[in-house]
Amino acid sequence: MIEERLTYPVTTGATDHPGGYEGALADFYEESAARLSAHLDAGRDVVLLSEGDPLFYGSYMYMHDRLSEHHETEIVPGVPAFTAATATAAAPLARQTDVLTVLPGTLPEPELARRLADTDAAVIMKLGRTFPAVRRALEAAGRLEHAVYVERASMDRERRLPVAEVDPDTVPYFSLILVTGDSLNGRRSRDGAVTEARTPESATAEAELLVVGLGPGPDHWTTPETTAALAEVDHVVGYGPYVDRVPQRAGLTRHSSGNTVEIDRARLALDLARRGERVAVVSGGDAGVFGMATAVFEAAQDPVYRDVPVRVLPGVSAVQAVAARAGAPIGGDFAVMSLSDRLKPWEVIERRLRSVAEADLVLAVYNPASRSRIEQIAHARRILLEHRDPDTVVVVGRDVGREGETLLTTTLKELDTTTIDMRCLLIVGASGTRVDPAGRVWTPRWVRT
Repeated sequence: MIEERLTYPVTTGATDHPGGYEGALADFYEESAARLSAHLDAGRDVVLLSEGDPLFYGSYMYMHDRLSEHHETEIVPGVPAFTAATATAAAPLARQTDVLTVLPGTLPEPELARRLADTDAAVIMKLGRTFPAVRRALEAAGRLEHAVYVERASMDRERRLPVAEVDPDTVPYFSLILVTGDSLNGRRSRDGAVTEARTPESATAEAELLVVGLGPGPDHWTTPETTAALAEVDHVVGYGPYVDRVPQRAGLTRHSSGNTVEIDRARLALDLARRGERVAVVSGGDAGVFGMATAVFEAAQDPVYRDVPVRVLPGVSAVQAVAARAGAPIGGDFAVMSLSDRLKPWEVIERRLRSVAEADLVLAVYNPASRSRIEQIAHARRILLEHRDPDTVVVVGRDVGREGETLLTTTLKELDTTTIDMRCLLIVGASGTRVDPAGRVWTPRWVRT
């Protein structure tokens, strides 16, 4: 029998490999696969050992990617570490309709907290140096009390204890955390999230519906008033990516939904507030600028919601952010329009575009294009060119305030509409809008006839 010892070149920390950690591991797997391929090509059977199950966070997966295309492989299933750990802890993990989520401890702390709060039962793997952040995430999600730490499950020196009692300096790689499901820890069930809310008779004077804008990008563009309000509410309701931006904490229930169900989520929020819950509906930017505020007031026209208090908190709008990045293009009179025809006919959009163009107003364009709307921005450009000088200044902000932010200053005649998508906001200048030698765009406050 021939033994091949495959030794990892690096596990954590720095490496002098030019490709960094990922590059070092990729080379290791390539070299290891080549060594095993040599045996297989020579007609030898090869057995590759793996802890737990080979295809569940197992290193064999990366060897399988490299070997299975050229060699016949047979995978013998194993016992995953978390099933051994549940046996060690004698803790049934999930029952009935409980949702079980398996999470790597290497996730960013806010993401880990969010996912822990949004599931019934959880397994957290890849601990070791990640343990302090994982513990903080459990505490933020309100799950620390029911989290069990298991070390070296089914091995010698196996042990288990509450996560709150674990010394972070003693946590080895062969460890994980179990968070038992609703049926064991008394958390509110998913199915009962609304039915168990407070009734109007038990509602407190604090119960209300807030509609807030998170700003268009980084956390520091969220106003202190909004941040303070979100720290007090019981529920957050909104489009998934916006809900994800709200830090998870104990006692907070999150309700995510898709991009075109504004009235449905407004009604959900109103129903929760009507039952006495403190609720925040979140939007990107400012909630009153193509955001959720109008949808909430529309849904609130139903007489059943007449006693629900609604308060709108201001936010930093996307047009403000793009304008600030560019300079001061909206320093004079300006108009704001959306090119989306989902809620209004294109004929109305055309008529308004012509009116704005004829009035020589600076124009901020929201929702300029999407996967299903690729021609409208080109048509809008043609309409504007009927009334504006081809050299009119145009600012295109894409993902402003977020990773990959770009800002382009161009003209109407040079604007390439094929590069515009839903992540862009355009500012089309007036006749007086100019670009200074430093590239800053500004529109004078005065207008000469």
